Amino acid sequence: MSRGVSIIEARIADTADGWRLDRALADAVPALSRERLKALISSGQVTGPDGLVRDPARKAPANTAFRIAVPEPEPAHNEAQAIDLVVAYEDEHLIVVDKPAGLVVHPAAGNPDGTLVNALLHHCAGQLSGIGGVARPGIVHRIDKDTSGLIVAAKSDRAHEGLALQFKAHSIDRRYRAIVSGQPKLLAGTVDAPLARSPQNRKKIAIVAGGRRAVTHYTRLQLLRDAALVECRLETGRTHQVRVHMASLGHPLVGDPVYGRTKAAHRALLETLNFRRQALHAARLGFIHPINSKSIVLDSEIPADMQELFSQLIV
Repeated sequence: MSRGVSIIEARIADTADGWRLDRALADAVPALSRERLKALISSGQVTGPDGLVRDPARKAPANTAFRIAVPEPEPAHNEAQAIDLVVAYEDEHLIVVDKPAGLVVHPAAGNPDGTLVNALLHHCAGQLSGIGGVARPGIVHRIDKDTSGLIVAAKSDRAHEGLALQFKAHSIDRRYRAIVSGQPKLLAGTVDAPLARSPQNRKKIAIVAGGRRAVTHYTRLQLLRDAALVECRLETGRTHQVRVHMASLGHPLVGDPVYGRTKAAHRALLETLNFRRQALHAARLGFIHPINSKSIVLDSEIPADMQELFSQLIV
């Protein structure tokens, strides 16, 4: 049986003039990822004023209209698995999960199953959006494997689109609690520094001129023993944003194996507690419900392992 196709009309914004076409269309249609659009362009699913377009890297002129043919999602190949979830909120349109540290969000090389997606496929019994190109993934945003806290997934394409627009507009209220090494001198501050893959190590994120704009607002909540508890409010949501931005201030997250050097005193404590992750928790998630327009604000308590670390560091 052939798959159906939906048509999306998109117009390049003035601010995207001269960008790569895949990037400009991702800006115009936030519900479709840049990688998804790149694949659609390459497979002949995008039409411009001069006909079919197959080069994702071609320059996109401002105020130009494009027609995107989006095939119905392919069946998901991920296995539904009965993995316990802590559900912070759920209705027929979306679900918010309080993810434990150690749970990978999406299957990938090295983690083919046992992920949040596998758990959601079982919990939601197939009612997850397919806007990413594969039926029922539902994922609107991600948090790192070893970061705990709140994450939202969509059950319908309409909910997915509405949430994606809010993430694009940076109107989502995302606040993290982190335990950082050292004691920031300022009670509050802002890091506005662009992020991209590190030119020296592609597995790491770094502050790179020309990278994607990234803004973190931080507040020092409590001084600890050669450490501090801070709240980080994300204006943008880039990969590893809190970890890289706090490290750039000289205050990497305690336990961060990638962006920080653990102090000797902290190292001994981490070993004693068997704490083997960055001390980072997605504590608040606030958004406007994409279907009924109600304000949803959810808070999550710091999990037991991070709470124990905090208690041991109290001066």
